[in-house]
Amino acid sequence: MPTDKTATLYRMVLPDHICPFGVRAKAMLETAGYRIDEHLLRSREEADAFEAEQGVATTPQVFIDGERVGGSDELERYLAAA
Repeated sequence: MPTDKTATLYRMVLPDHICPFGVRAKAMLETAGYRIDEHLLRSREEADAFEAEQGVATTPQVFIDGERVGGSDELERYLAAA
């Protein structure tokens, strides 16, 4: 499996909630052979601050080659087109 493909994944993992879309995004990246630089947002405050900083309304957010791909639906389209 190639290791030159790297993606950065920001996803929410709270004590009482693991975002299913983040789990889905991680699984899609692993299946596609990406090495994942994973950043877990462990509180609502961390997630809110990340969303405000990035100008997005939701997590997860995936970045490939320094470009924001988006959430799990956008990632699915990106991988299908690759």
